[in-house]
Amino acid sequence: MTVTVRAATLADAPELARVQGESWRLVYRGLMSDNVLDHPDFISYQTQVWTKALTTPSAELKIAAALQDDQIIGVASSGPPRDDDATWDRQLYTMYVDAQYYGQGVGEALLDFVLKPDESAALFVAEANPRAVAFYRKHGFIPDGRIQDYKGIKSIRMVRA
Repeated sequence: MTVTVRAATLADAPELARVQGESWRLVYRGLMSDNVLDHPDFISYQTQVWTKALTTPSAELKIAAALQDDQIIGVASSGPPRDDDATWDRQLYTMYVDAQYYGQGVGEALLDFVLKPDESAALFVAEANPRAVAFYRKHGFIPDGRIQDYKGIKSIRMVRA
């Protein structure tokens, strides 16, 4: 399988939203309200969020799209740290991959696009998502003990020095 990773464009916003929405529905089902996940405007709202991110100029924001055969199958974004106690250079904001491409190197390619391999970074990941926690551990991230609640989902912060 050949995957191409490139900077996302405004035209990608609907597909970035689709990948994110499908990922949320898979991972957060049972953790987040079905009313949120199944709301008819869920994907259109996410499209608006990605559209705003892609039209707000920022030299520090990186948004990547992973493609196979011209179809978007993954998205990742990173930027400046958001945490008051940050001692790292960047923060991974999002990373989603279509489930049928798990374990095929798509996540790694996205991660390498939005974070330099030797760059210190942090991220939050749902504690109830062991696949993602294992992926980040494999790439040098370790939990630092900080926990946050996002829409009722307990997330742990992982940091890479």
